[in-house]
Amino acid sequence: MFLVAWGVFATAFGWIVATDFRGAARRFHAMSRAATPFGGAGASVVGVGFVRAVAGVFGLIGPFVLGAGLLELWRGEAGLDGLPPVPAWFVVCQALVAGVGLWTMWRRSGMLRREWDAGTGLRRAAVVVLTASFVAFLVTLGLGQGGWAVVSWLVGGLCGLTLLLGRRTDQPSAAGPAPANP
Repeated sequence: MFLVAWGVFATAFGWIVATDFRGAARRFHAMSRAATPFGGAGASVVGVGFVRAVAGVFGLIGPFVLGAGLLELWRGEAGLDGLPPVPAWFVVCQALVAGVGLWTMWRRSGMLRREWDAGTGLRRAAVVVLTASFVAFLVTLGLGQGGWAVVSWLVGGLCGLTLLLGRRTDQPSAAGPAPANP
């Protein structure tokens, strides 16, 4: 199941960012800079071109991984119960990291809070499902349901892609920037 989830996400993410569909590469670059802890306001080490090149590699490898995962599922070699149980100490550490991550993303200057404030409908639903899948990943991992944890990881990733493709109200339109009020 992990190969299927990884293949779907890598293919979608790779092609969307590599082709810069609806400005996804620029948004991903900006979002990753904003999410970097202890990041300075200086110039970025890598540019959008590098991000697009790496995404292109994911876009090319993803369909092969997806195909291998689907073959394993079809042959009955893999399923939702295929992962070994996870030790309790690992789940506790993951919960601490996830708690800090969710707090960082939902604080006033966090990525999810900004997406929630700027969005309506589909974007807000994507933010809610992304947060819920983050929590569901930890719960299913802690209960020993590794396959369902991977499914929640995939759902969260696809919601993240929805946010990556969403139009922001603070971006200039194709007609140019809005005139300033006198």
